[in-house]
Amino acid sequence: MRAVVTRVHHASVTIDGTVHGQIGQGFLVLLGVGPADTEETACKLADKICNLRIFEDENEKMNLNLEQVGGSLLVISQFTLYADTSSRRPGFSGAAKPDLAIPLYEAFMARCRERGFTVEHGEFGAKMEVDSLNHGPVTILLDTDRPF
Repeated sequence: MRAVVTRVHHASVTIDGTVHGQIGQGFLVLLGVGPADTEETACKLADKICNLRIFEDENEKMNLNLEQVGGSLLVISQFTLYADTSSRRPGFSGAAKPDLAIPLYEAFMARCRERGFTVEHGEFGAKMEVDSLNHGPVTILLDTDRPF
């Protein structure tokens, strides 16, 4: 799995002109699923993201995690994180097919909820407009194929 995690003051996702999900302070997570991913991978990545200490403490050091600041997550499915950009027109055959990706996207969000977080989300495969006010900006790339 691949994730782009952005620390935000607030974020929202709109589908067909209607706000589908929105959060205040927290993480905007763009989440891509690969063909070799499993439920274990989804849970491992969820735990990593929920434990990231990228919020500032009283000394302006990144030392606080999502729980410590009362943050939420907005999770957006993003198959384009698996884009093959070897040519000018990206290919997306490296992303998991929906029959695998959807349950793992759901498992990722379920794990975050199990940990006590509010999780808002987009709609898998929908055309979405994502709006956010980045805080920092702080953006972290995570890939379960690389050690973390």
